[in-house]
Amino acid sequence: MNRQELIKQIKEKKSFLCVGLDSDPRKLPECLKDSDDAVFEFNKAIIDATAPYTVAYKPNLAFYEAQGIKGWISFEKTVEYLRTNYPEQFIIADAKRGDIGNTSSLYARSFFEEVKVDALTVAPYMGKDSVSPFLEYKGFWTIVLVLTSNPGSHDFQLTEDSEGEKLYEKVLKTSQQWGSDENMMYVVGATQGKAFENIRRIVPSHFLLVPGVGAQGGSLEEVCKYGMNSDCGLLVNASRAIIFADSSENFATVAGEKARDYQQQMEKELSLHKVI
Repeated sequence: MNRQELIKQIKEKKSFLCVGLDSDPRKLPECLKDSDDAVFEFNKAIIDATAPYTVAYKPNLAFYEAQGIKGWISFEKTVEYLRTNYPEQFIIADAKRGDIGNTSSLYARSFFEEVKVDALTVAPYMGKDSVSPFLEYKGFWTIVLVLTSNPGSHDFQLTEDSEGEKLYEKVLKTSQQWGSDENMMYVVGATQGKAFENIRRIVPSHFLLVPGVGAQGGSLEEVCKYGMNSDCGLLVNASRAIIFADSSENFATVAGEKARDYQQQMEKELSLHKVI
C-alpha cells in the first residue's frame, strides 16, 4: 500500500486507528480454548468486528513466536485472512528487526516476500546498513523506532550529546538520508507528549506509528495536537484496550464497540485539524 492509498483510507473511514493484535494465548476467552487454532480464531473475530473502524492491524510477533511453529502459522493465517477479506487494511508486522546487512536482508525477504505484510518495525541503532535492506523493497514500508513509550526510553533515546542534540533527534535527522516519507515511518510513543512538536519540526510529513494510547495512558488529544499534519500523518495503535476489553463470548462485539469509540474520537480530531 502506498502513501496516497493509506491517506485515502484514513479520509474515507475518518479514522487513523491501528488495532494491535497482541494475541496472548493465556488471555483468550474461555469459549475459544478448545479451538485447534485459538489465536487465529480470536484474531479473525476481532478483525471482523473492528474492520469498519480501523485502517491498520499490527500483529506483535512476540506473541506468535513464543508459541513456536504453531504461533507462526497463526500469524501467517491472520495476514492471509486480512489480505483476502480486507485488502484495504494496512498490515504492520511489529517485529523490531535490525541486524548487520545480510541478516537484515533475510528478515526483509521473510516479511516482504514470504508473508507479504505492508510494513515492518525496525531498530535503527546498528546504523544505515542494518536498515537499508528493508528500504530496498519497493511498495513496502520500514517503520523506524525513534522515541518509544516505555519508561526505559529515557535510558538512551533522550540522552544528549555535547551540543545538546538528543539521540532520538539524531536518529530522525540521519535516517532521512536513507528513505523518504513514501517508504519510511517512525515509531513515537503516545506517552511522549509535547515531544511530538519537536519531532514534527524535524519530520513534518512522515507518518508516525503511535503506540501507548489506551492501556499505557497516552492521550489521543495530545498526540493529535502536536503530531497531526495536513495528511493526518498518524497511525495510532490500541491493543489491549480493544482486543481484551471483554473475556466473555461477546468479546468481539465489545472490541468492535471500543474500536468504534476510538474512531468517533478520531473523526473529531480529523475535523478539528481540517484533514477531512
